[in-house]
Amino acid sequence: MGTTEAIRINKKAVMLLSGGLDSSVALKMILDQGIQVTAVNFRSPFCCCNRKNGCGNEALRLSKELGIPFKMISVDQEYIDMIRNPQYGYGKRMNPCLDCRIFMHKKAAEYMERMGATFLITGEVLGQRPMSQRRDAMNLIDRETGLRGRILRPLSAQALEPTLPETQGIVDRNRLLAITGRGRKKQMELAEAFSIIDYPCPAGGCLLTDANFAAKLKDLFDHQETFDMAEIRLLRTGRHLRIAPDLKAIIGRNEQENNRIESLAKTCCPLFVPADFTGPIGAAAGTVDGQARDVIPRILLRYGRSAGPGAVLLRMNGTEELLTADVPVSDEELARYRIQR
Repeated sequence: MGTTEAIRINKKAVMLLSGGLDSSVALKMILDQGIQVTAVNFRSPFCCCNRKNGCGNEALRLSKELGIPFKMISVDQEYIDMIRNPQYGYGKRMNPCLDCRIFMHKKAAEYMERMGATFLITGEVLGQRPMSQRRDAMNLIDRETGLRGRILRPLSAQALEPTLPETQGIVDRNRLLAITGRGRKKQMELAEAFSIIDYPCPAGGCLLTDANFAAKLKDLFDHQETFDMAEIRLLRTGRHLRIAPDLKAIIGRNEQENNRIESLAKTCCPLFVPADFTGPIGAAAGTVDGQARDVIPRILLRYGRSAGPGAVLLRMNGTEELLTADVPVSDEELARYRIQR
């Protein structure tokens, strides 16, 4: 849209709406200034929201309540590639927070340009998150996304340089805030004042910061060059056991996980199903050879209910094969297979 100085800001904006406390309050502040906002939310397999249906549905619910358009953007292989090779590195685990923010800002900016909006709004708070919400990190995001001067952060705006929506009089800077740091007392007070009483994830949540999940993701990256999104989603479910460099087993822990494994594995992994005893379902990611046919049934026997040998059905490539597990794996053998954090 030309140089920063030449850009004329209109009253149309896109909001990165997570559905959490900060973005909900920031959205209401901007709507109260008469800005025409479209909310954008990203569907990611790494959200660990404390709500059953996830933050995306909370963002949609809030958008409907406030009467604004809503756009869901599902991340794909491009996003996974970014996580695998982040330009700015990881946090404590497998969380490339800076690269992730840049990715989402860029995607939102593409949508913003298509719909004729001229600036982006976020619920970011200066100093709240150690990687992506430092002043230098925010400046980097502005530069890398090509949105310098066009990312408005209402909760911290008065602690930051004025943006184009402010300098051009589209948004009243005096009605914005100067919140900094990790506390959320002020946001909670505002939420009450705005009658926002049912917000999820007051501190957000990302599985990439979880030690156990990060270990499973790193194991996947270390052992597979290619994989599909179903394998990424399977990381959230079951016990993950690395049997060989080219073979991993995913074992359900309850009926709900069995059903999820069975559903997701259809596109990527052969299934091992107990035939004559009650036990978990297992999926095999990798080469299903003699070792897989021997070890995975014995793992199912170890976690199942059987007084002796058991039969396991292998479903692969539209065929079924009956396998026998004579003895369960030992605790020592199982310990070797566990993916350690």
